[in-house]
Amino acid sequence: MKLSGNTVFITGGTSGIGRSLAEALHKRGNQVIISGRRKGHLAEVTKANPGMQSLELNVEDPASIAAVAKKLIAEYPKLNVLINNAGIMQIDDAAGAIDDSVLVSIVTTNLLGPIRMTSALIEHLKKQPSATVINVSSGLAFVPLASTAVYSATKAAIHSYTQSMRYRLKGSSVRVLELIPPWVQTDLLNSKDEPRAMPLAAFIEEAVTVLGTDAEEVMVERVKMLRNNPGPNEFVFVAQFNDMIASAH
Repeated sequence: MKLSGNTVFITGGTSGIGRSLAEALHKRGNQVIISGRRKGHLAEVTKANPGMQSLELNVEDPASIAAVAKKLIAEYPKLNVLINNAGIMQIDDAAGAIDDSVLVSIVTTNLLGPIRMTSALIEHLKKQPSATVINVSSGLAFVPLASTAVYSATKAAIHSYTQSMRYRLKGSSVRVLELIPPWVQTDLLNSKDEPRAMPLAAFIEEAVTVLGTDAEEVMVERVKMLRNNPGPNEFVFVAQFNDMIASAH
């Protein structure tokens, strides 16, 4: 995608990959609007990046998503990039009882949130000369981490949903990308100082370079081993399958 001159809205933009990606795009001459639940964190990020804007958003709440989408369309009519980045990761036990509130929170944030956010903005994005939806999944979408079974499952679901979106939007002005991070040094599962995880700055630098190409799946080298589990040209088969079904009607 074009890396400058966009109006970008990114969910979960106050820390980790979200904040670093927002700052990288801000530096490249994009109007960036970040969102998050906590006013103080939003203020801290925008103060550190003059010109960046912010909106309070609770991605677990459909009413909050609807209100923010309405505000975005009214105040930023040139909005043409949506990055569904907000996500939570918690340890669970697929071999035992799972706390229902934890289960609902993870699924609502990681899966329903991006679907609802995209749904609220998609008609606006279709009217732009060129637009992009970027869904952030994970290497764990392809090779699940058993100790975070629900998180891994939500990311597999986001990968699946992204392919359906891409198929349905082909021929429109909206491109659908999937950003697939490996294990990165962020606050998720206290991985900030984890030596086995990829340094955040290195991840962002490599990911933004790939983002500037025509790749539909934005991957750094380190995650390709996990992604190659089902095969990187999976969408070709997905498109052929859907074409075959559509032609039968």
